[in-house]
Amino acid sequence: MAYRNQQEFIDALEKAGELIRIRDFVDPHLEIAEITDRISKSGDGGKALLFENTGKAFPVLINAYGSEKRMCMALGVEKLDDIAHEIEDLFKLLTKPKESILDKLNLLPKLGQFASWMPKVKSGKGACQEIIDLKPDIGKLPVITCWPKDGGPFVTLPIIHTKEPHTGIRNVGMYRMQVFGPTLTGMHWHKHKVSARHFAEYKKLNKRMPVAVALGGDPVYAYAATAPLPENVDEYMLAGFLRKKKVELVKCITQPDIEVPADADFVIEGYVEPDEELIWEGPFGDHTGYYSLPDWYPRFHITAITHKKNAVYPCTIVGIPPQEDAWLGKATERIFLAPIKMAMVPEMIDMDMPVEGVFHNLVIAKIKKDFAGQGQKVMNAMWGAGQMMFNKILVLADEGVKIQDYLTLARYVFRHLDVANDVVFSNGPMDVLDHSCSKLGFGGKMFIDGTAKLPEEIDENNAQISMDADQVLRKEDFLSVEGVQEVNLSLYEKGIPCLLVSVRKKARGQINALHQLLCSSLPALETIKMILYVEASVDPHNLTVALWRLCNNLDPKRDHYLYKAPSRREPGKTWHCLGLDGSTKTRDLDGFQRDWPNIIVAAPETIEAVDKKWDRLGLGPFLPSPSLAFREQLYGEEAVAQIN
Repeated sequence: MAYRNQQEFIDALEKAGELIRIRDFVDPHLEIAEITDRISKSGDGGKALLFENTGKAFPVLINAYGSEKRMCMALGVEKLDDIAHEIEDLFKLLTKPKESILDKLNLLPKLGQFASWMPKVKSGKGACQEIIDLKPDIGKLPVITCWPKDGGPFVTLPIIHTKEPHTGIRNVGMYRMQVFGPTLTGMHWHKHKVSARHFAEYKKLNKRMPVAVALGGDPVYAYAATAPLPENVDEYMLAGFLRKKKVELVKCITQPDIEVPADADFVIEGYVEPDEELIWEGPFGDHTGYYSLPDWYPRFHITAITHKKNAVYPCTIVGIPPQEDAWLGKATERIFLAPIKMAMVPEMIDMDMPVEGVFHNLVIAKIKKDFAGQGQKVMNAMWGAGQMMFNKILVLADEGVKIQDYLTLARYVFRHLDVANDVVFSNGPMDVLDHSCSKLGFGGKMFIDGTAKLPEEIDENNAQISMDADQVLRKEDFLSVEGVQEVNLSLYEKGIPCLLVSVRKKARGQINALHQLLCSSLPALETIKMILYVEASVDPHNLTVALWRLCNNLDPKRDHYLYKAPSRREPGKTWHCLGLDGSTKTRDLDGFQRDWPNIIVAAPETIEAVDKKWDRLGLGPFLPSPSLAFREQLYGEEAVAQIN
């Protein structure tokens, strides 16, 4: 369904019991983010929040997409899988042979629907231009500051419009915008993004680049701006398909070459100069749960701000998962399963992106397996597919297991895994936000083939590790080894040959040396296929946090260690155990030359301020700050980790 505007969506949320109005004053500087962090982590995403007293002329809407139910409401469906099924049916209809005139006639209504989804530019002004400010000041908007070491306030839910200068093809993307002054922000588009390529073309032409930023409107717009569409596919065509109604656009006032949704709450118009000096933007507490560190980005100059008379400022926060963005990611996972299956990986059955993997770090795929080497075929297809090129760890299973049941999945994958042959390491493009890479935007990847193996895929020279061992792993055996802080045997005790070990790092090469020592000195370890190493500040018994930290800190190709030795249990065969180093990397101990970011934690004074006003905010029972559980994992107080 289509919402006429953001206010209609707010009304629907309130009617469904999915919205809390907060009438007391809450400061957009840090306090809104702290409250939202508590609510979003309170179970099932909590509720959407409408802060009505922000000290500015406009209320703030946040966490509007922060649950499966609200994400479905935003996209107008009962279940996210409904969209994938509809795309699949549509794809089959359009690609099946048209053998008769009747087949072709039956296609006409669907083609008519296509036309009804295409965006349309209407004449005149839109509701987004009821108020026109040609002497703009973005400081009049309640732009929030999310985290204590952020470089300043950031616009966090901007729908950014650019056009390719030669073809005029529109791109709609979402890139954070740091506020530097009344008419100046940064434009944080990475080199892999379409808008960055548009800017590169404007620079070649030495031509000013018009840009417009929409906020609000139908909630489907923000989702479409984040969707991993192929280049040159209009995001508003996807929006029209999702809302079953075309998006009406109007020309900007000061940037008439750019069109924006007529029903947006705000439009920020401006330009980027091709030859202007870049601005030092950041840090920013990002969706990885770590600060993304400062870098040079283009300056966006604001020429006008237009808005509705009763506009509501939408925003979001990102940080240590889970946050609202997890549900935007879940929508993409479900919606784009069909195109991946139909166009690139026909054997694909299902896909899952665990929240601990913060989208790009960890992807689990499920296929119908028919031939030897099929896993590697899928690996190559997925790593070459659009935004999936940023994936760091790809785990593959087959129809023998449900991939959303993580415990059963782990048993299945490890049962079929030969770590010497079924784990593939590679290098490739990585998300610019991945701090583990030795080089910005380029690093290691890992593919784990956990499918049932065909005879051609089995190396008979390797020992088949069995969990029904007569030897037992004991915690005290590990704790007696120098450097070991703690060990988690719970996965092993549940039939999964994998351990988590936390380590006090003090010397170069320590994790590798420790892995070799443990494997060579503890005979019972021959029942183990993989050991995951995290730093001493991380509790290995908290699997969610340990996995999140490991996926962020691991460059798989650089940080893996494979132990190889004659098998004690199967004479004549070789035993392998794979170690993965998910610890923080430093110059002194690891030769790592880039700055390492800190994790994101709220400031004590912000936590205290929110604690004091909680009872009068109408948010229900008191919720302590999630940041309290992570303060012990900080390295200093700055965005750059200060590691001794």
